[in-house]
This record gives sequence, structure tokens and C-alpha cells, in this order.
Amino acid sequence: MLPVKNITVFRMGIGQLMIADKDIIGDSNLNRQILSKETNLGQSKAEVAVKRVKEINSSIEITGHSVFINSDNVEKIIEDAEVVVDALDNLPSRFMLQKACRDLKIPLVHGAIAGFNGQLTTIFPEDKGLELIYGSNKDLPEHGSEVTLGAPSMIPAIIASLEAQEVVKILLKRGKLFRNRLLYIDIEEGTMEVLKLVVSE
Repeated sequence: MLPVKNITVFRMGIGQLMIADKDIIGDSNLNRQILSKETNLGQSKAEVAVKRVKEINSSIEITGHSVFINSDNVEKIIEDAEVVVDALDNLPSRFMLQKACRDLKIPLVHGAIAGFNGQLTTIFPEDKGLELIYGSNKDLPEHGSEVTLGAPSMIPAIIASLEAQEVVKILLKRGKLFRNRLLYIDIEEGTMEVLKLVVSE
């Protein structure tokens, strides 16, 4: 399952994709979302994504769900997925998606951005995952620092590409995943760090 912000992976020859996003394309998306252009403002992101993928590779079996995922529908939406990609924009929804992936035993690739910073990790059902990054999922703020820092166009593209690479590694069972590790990128300072995610004693 992919969000429309990350359609890079379809160019890798993956045969089946599912996209979920209720949002429509707006002015604020033009600076950073690859599908956004002035001629499709106001259109469904999921529908635009399906059309674009089909234009590039008509053999891909792709399903678009124009819905916001929530605790009532999330498991039904992702139940047939081999990998789920998280590019959600609020913390409660990220934790909800992680719980659903745990319950269904599906790997989750998490990416987040804020300003010139981005992060990535891959979470398997038995991993602590988001709790080691954000702490408890209780009393979480709906949004983080991305609200004030914005999202310059470069960092979403970088994180989306890295998420796509993690998906490919999971499906092919090759390469070293960012599992129990957090890749943190600061493109303003030109730094990349890999932080080990461990449970504190």
C-alpha cells in the first residue's frame, strides 16, 4: 500500500500497487508533490495517481482508494499488502497504521519530513518502531514541526525515493534495511546520520 506522495516504486516493475488518499490536489502541493500541477488542481490525488501510473506502465495492476484511513477501515484497506508505506502527515494516524501493520504482520516503511530534514526507518511487526522515535502514542500532538518548518521540494523527493528502495529490498529479500535504525537527513547542513533504535533499560 502506497500513499500518492510516493509513486517512485512503480517504475521498479512491481506488479500490484494500492494507493490510499482522500485529499485533493491544492496550491500547497505544487512545490513538492510529483503529481501536482496547475491543470489538476482540485482533482482527487488517488485518481490522478492511478491515471499517471497507467500512462507510464499499463501492465501494473493499481487500485486507488479515495479515503482517509482510520481505525475502522485501515485493516480492510491494507490486508492484502506485502509492504505498507507510511507518508502520513500526523502522528496519531502513523501510530494507527503501525498498529494495523502489526496486527496483520505486514512490514511498514516509515518516512517523515520537516523543513530541510527527513527521516526513514523500516518497522517489522515485532519491532518497537515509532515508540522509539516519538515515545508513547498517548497524548500525541496531531502534527509535529513540519507545520512551522514547511516542506521544501527536495526533501520529500529524497525520502520518497529511499522509501521506495526499502520496499524493493523487502520484496526482493536483499540488502540491509533501515530496520531498528533511523536514517536522519539534514540537507541544509549536508549531513546524514544513522541512529540505532534500541529499547532503553
